[in-house]
Amino acid sequence: MFSQIFIDRPKLAMVVSIIMVFAGVLCINKIPIAEYPEISPPSLMVMATYPGASSEVIADTLGSIIEEEMAGLDDLQYFSSDSNNNGSYTLHITFQPNTDIDMAQVNVQNAL
Repeated sequence: MFSQIFIDRPKLAMVVSIIMVFAGVLCINKIPIAEYPEISPPSLMVMATYPGASSEVIADTLGSIIEEEMAGLDDLQYFSSDSNNNGSYTLHITFQPNTDIDMAQVNVQNAL
């Protein structure tokens, strides 16, 4: 029923769509920030150092143990690690959206 009106009167359809876009632009400032959706999932970073070790040694001795423990975390989406020849190891842990980051940090600390 309504579709036929807009098919018969394309100028009316354009005016109505422009009014709707304008109303949306006016209302975007009135939406509370808490109502915006989560864009990026919460993530944590674990850093460790092993002075004097090569990246292979760090990945085998330190990284594999930490990654095994992190694999069982609740709401874990994925993780990625990086080990350097300067003795540093970094693990980036990403959780599912809407995960409480404080609780996730406690779980990571307990797993470590």
